Amino acid sequence: MVTRTLFLAAALSLGGAPLQCGSGQADDERYETPPEALYELAERFEKQGDEDGRKKTLEFLIERYPNSRYAVRAKNELGRSEQ
Repeated sequence: MVTRTLFLAAALSLGGAPLQCGSGQADDERYETPPEALYELAERFEKQGDEDGRKKTLEFLIERYPNSRYAVRAKNELGRSEQ
């Protein structure tokens, strides 16, 4: 239940992220992309021993952002864990 709640909260918060503009921002400041955030969330689930949460997060990442470099990583991760 907690895993699903965290997953849903992360997915919803990423979907409503405000537009980012450069005004008043430091030139070297970097923003995390949604695919990157999802991949890091999957890593967090893995560290907590929540394999189901990790797998569902990686699957969502692939489904939502199939062309991102993190989707490629997620596909590789799932391929290794399912063999």
